[in-house]
Amino acid sequence: MLDIMPGTIHQKPCMKVPTARPQIYDMYWTFAARRHSAFLGRVVGQPWPWSDDAILRRFKFCNVFRAADRVSQYMIRQVVYGQADASPTDRLFRIVAFRTFSNMDTWDGITARLGHAPCLEDLASGTFGTVLDDIKKERGGLYTGAFILCANKAFGFDEKHKNHVALFKNMFLKNRAADHLLAATSLQGVVRYLETFPLIGPFMSYQIAIDLNYSDLINFDENDYTQAGPGALRGIKKAFVDTGDFGPSDVIKWMVERQEGEFQRLGLDFPGLWGRPLHAIDCQGLFCELDKYCREAAPQLLSGRSRIKARFSPSSKPLSLFFPPKWGIHIPPSEAAPIGSI
Repeated sequence: MLDIMPGTIHQKPCMKVPTARPQIYDMYWTFAARRHSAFLGRVVGQPWPWSDDAILRRFKFCNVFRAADRVSQYMIRQVVYGQADASPTDRLFRIVAFRTFSNMDTWDGITARLGHAPCLEDLASGTFGTVLDDIKKERGGLYTGAFILCANKAFGFDEKHKNHVALFKNMFLKNRAADHLLAATSLQGVVRYLETFPLIGPFMSYQIAIDLNYSDLINFDENDYTQAGPGALRGIKKAFVDTGDFGPSDVIKWMVERQEGEFQRLGLDFPGLWGRPLHAIDCQGLFCELDKYCREAAPQLLSGRSRIKARFSPSSKPLSLFFPPKWGIHIPPSEAAPIGSI
């Protein structure tokens, strides 16, 4: 049994700490190191395969750092900072709208038809909704399958995207959500405000809050608040026999605190994101990826899902890395060239 001591998030020594399932708990850190090593190998132009891990070679897994994934990279560059001279209200609307669809092709279609990134004027005039109608008729789907969205008839429409257009109008035109978001005093405050709207559940509210926090419009420590999604909850159950007196958010924050010591204990090389360590949103995502990885590596640990659906296939689309400037990440010139699938 691993000797697990309380982290700094809990000061009461009488609290019961989590009891790890040693092999799976260690697998969390090993997976993180191997997956991130594959990412860095791809960045510097090493040929495939970028890992000796057969599971990583066969199946698709998200990057260890959420901001490095393809959709987040697109959003940070194109949506968050693509037109930084736009009004704060338009920028906030774009971030919320993009994450709702989480689909790069949908966003490309919107901007191509409008001739510019969507703004509140397009929302108010009905043009934004009309463009979405056209895209849906042309190619069918508007959404990614990455997130489970809430029931889609909150505003009385049969089509999901029409309800979301109504949601955006309710948020940004009727309730002036941008003013509330800009006045928020904490990351949790942003999440709680977003949760007051229909169609945005607790986990999606957290994801949107992280996206908003990539911008220069709000600036909170990502470790101040976290929330486990369904996949992370499954991963936590696999990594621990029990979590003691720790709730899921406490467990995630605890992993953030323990990362340096655990990588050292296991002899794993983990340089971080050019010096940036794992944050709560990353450790939350790692639990979700651990759940997936265990379906192959430890199938005896049953959960609601028994197989990994997505096979890995390198993408030919180039993508140059870009992170929020306020993070101060400096990528060496030799590693900053456009790359393919990351």
